Amino acid sequence: MGTLQFIQTTPEALVQLINDSIKSHLEEITKHFSVSNPDELLTREETCHFLKIDSSTLWHWTKKGKVIALGIGNRRYYKKADLLASLKPLNI
Repeated sequence: MGTLQFIQTTPEALVQLINDSIKSHLEEITKHFSVSNPDELLTREETCHFLKIDSSTLWHWTKKGKVIALGIGNRRYYKKADLLASLKPLNI
């Protein structure tokens, strides 16, 4: 590992740069997983990414009625609010 030197940078300025960078990354992440529009329709792929599951799991959950799918033709969509409502607290 090499040595880093910060010339003409105060510790306070460095802390501010790090804070700004972290803040922008967090805003980007929260924007991606935002629940601000609960009526937003998600595709199968988006739903799998949102729930962090495999497409076969989504198929099984839909077939068992654990999640509600909406369809037009052979396309399936999942309402974000319905997905969040299907989550249940675990008693551990």
